[in-house]
Amino acid sequence: MTTLAPRTLTRFLIEEQRRHENATGNFTALVNDVRLACKRIATLIGKGALSGAYGDAGVVNVQREVQKKLDVLTNDIFLRTNEWGGQLAGMVSEEMEKPYSIPAEFPTGKYLLLFDPLDGSSNVDVNVAVGSIFSVLRCPDGVTDPSEEHFLQPGTEQVCAGYAIYGPSTMLVLSTGRGVHGFTLDREIGEFMLTHPDLRIPETTSEFAINASNSRYWESPITRYVRECQEGASGPRGRDFNMRWVAAVVAEAHRILMRGGVYMYPRDRRDLTKPGRLRLLYEANPLGFLIEQAGGRASTGREPVLTVKPESLHQRIGFIFGARAEVERIERYHRECNDFEFKAPLFGTRSVLRSPA
Repeated sequence: MTTLAPRTLTRFLIEEQRRHENATGNFTALVNDVRLACKRIATLIGKGALSGAYGDAGVVNVQREVQKKLDVLTNDIFLRTNEWGGQLAGMVSEEMEKPYSIPAEFPTGKYLLLFDPLDGSSNVDVNVAVGSIFSVLRCPDGVTDPSEEHFLQPGTEQVCAGYAIYGPSTMLVLSTGRGVHGFTLDREIGEFMLTHPDLRIPETTSEFAINASNSRYWESPITRYVRECQEGASGPRGRDFNMRWVAAVVAEAHRILMRGGVYMYPRDRRDLTKPGRLRLLYEANPLGFLIEQAGGRASTGREPVLTVKPESLHQRIGFIFGARAEVERIERYHRECNDFEFKAPLFGTRSVLRSPA
């Protein structure tokens, strides 16, 4: 009896490449470079405090957030690992204000890479899972030195999206538009092995994730949804829900891909000039692509997130994703909020829906 050889990520990519008659191998090479960057980051994270890379870097990034030393180091790993191969025309990073141009000594290619090199970096000091998120777009024809406008493509235009999660094990989860597949890093041989083929999000769930400390700022549709979940089996949902919050969106997405749920970081009333917290191009779009490919739904609460036309590199957006039926329920509550006003304390008593006067 013949035993099939384990499928490495490289083999998986080559098999996908063979499905396309005119494939050149450039895309396969690009994803392999991203894979290498994630392996290098996994090694760095795995050293913990022994790496000497913990703590603040003493500078503020374009997001007006204090950078951690690991933010700087992981950003540099992504740049150095992906700039030389000849597959990319440019890159965009959460940690950099402007697009990164490929150095003149290296050839350029037809793809654009967008990434968050270390999502949830504040979790590193307490040894909680963090990750890297990436998105691949095609560079417009004839463009060799892309500017900001060339990166402003809706999520539907992504060629590939994925993330690495650095936890008890390191996994790379990606989609090239044909489902979602998870690969676990075998540290003994240094290869990502296919361990979770064709991931699908369960249709029903009893878990939701939201930062409850922001509850006083939530819009009424979110308040209504959370309230109904909290009311449990005796409430309108007829079953008990558990609440989760990791403070790293990549960890939240991974849990939902593995066992289901719904995640909410919605637009709120804290600062009406900001439409949300998470970044569209290198957080919401790649994760939304994965969620949709796995049978879930990704939304702003009002529209599919993948159809949003970006306006700037670091644009923020409200982001809700997970089990399709749950996200569609939240979208329905947003539509209904024009007809009903939600009136109740945020915690403690039952909700009351009141028709407008």
